[in-house]
Amino acid sequence: MAESALVVLVPEAENYVSAIREQFDPSARLGVPAHMTLLYPFANPAAIGASTLNALDTVFSAATSFSFHLATPARFPDALYLAPEPAPPLIAMIRAITARFPSYLPYGGQFHSVVPHLTVARGSSQDLAFAEQGLTGMLASSRIQARCQQGVLIENSSGRWKPMQAFPLATAGRFNR
Repeated sequence: MAESALVVLVPEAENYVSAIREQFDPSARLGVPAHMTLLYPFANPAAIGASTLNALDTVFSAATSFSFHLATPARFPDALYLAPEPAPPLIAMIRAITARFPSYLPYGGQFHSVVPHLTVARGSSQDLAFAEQGLTGMLASSRIQARCQQGVLIENSSGRWKPMQAFPLATAGRFNR
């Protein structure tokens, strides 16, 4: 069944995480670039029309673009990830999206709270330890500096994930709607 998701793409992370993600993150092999999920699952792509796109544009244009960094690997029980610092702007976007679309809960409502993150690897504890060792080595002398300037609606109706529409965030100093 076709699905969609709302994400923040993080192209600045690709040089650090793409090889690990290709090996240990199934979504990478399906076309999903380095990203932080804002809302998954979202609507069936065939059901997304102008009113949904306009509502998303309104939500995203009310948020202001911001810089963040990714530096320290962390784990969920089945995943290795990088947590963005600061996280509050992403949490605010997640809350704004779910307030506007209350029938779509992050991760289907599985978790009491959502931790913004960029998944690097999924798998067994041994896989995650191996991936973490490689990632820690790459980040030993630097951290990933990035900027969130847009939210992106992605969909997989073709069997591979592809961007459907991007929604710019307000720039600092611009009047927010």
